[in-house]
Amino acid sequence: MEDPRDTRTQQPTRNQIPEQASRPRTEAGRAPASRPEEEARPSGWLGWVIFAGIGMIILGCFQAMMGLVGLFNTDFYLVTADNLAIPVNYTAWGWFHLIMGVVVLLAGAAVMSGKTWGRVVGIVLASLQALVNFAWFPAYPFWSTIVIIFDVLVIYALAVHGREMKSFGRSDL
Repeated sequence: MEDPRDTRTQQPTRNQIPEQASRPRTEAGRAPASRPEEEARPSGWLGWVIFAGIGMIILGCFQAMMGLVGLFNTDFYLVTADNLAIPVNYTAWGWFHLIMGVVVLLAGAAVMSGKTWGRVVGIVLASLQALVNFAWFPAYPFWSTIVIIFDVLVIYALAVHGREMKSFGRSDL
């Protein structure tokens, strides 16, 4: 004769529960679809984007300082305004550099917060800033060279790896 204890169904242990049963359920009783956080995991290239964002903030400050020098101390530069690639007086260049520096600084902050518009504005401004510093080259050749090289690195980082910054601030990382 069979023992009645053998016919009793056993409750599954925690290790025996199927994976589907352990997933959280939605209102309709189905497991939720894949989450967007799982799709966009940052790679090791995220450092390039952080480099670009911090660099844009720093370059924005330096660009604004160049503008202030152009506004308040026009005798600082060794060449006259007529010898620049675009012959405009230093006061006009100063205002342009000051405004551009503030906008680059704000775009760098947007890049650091993972905003897509910050990436787009950052690429456009880095390109414009490289062109402006090429025109500014006779007045300040060493600094203009550094800024142009840095702008190329910023454009590369934002264009190729900028999307990874979105997932950096998420709590599951």
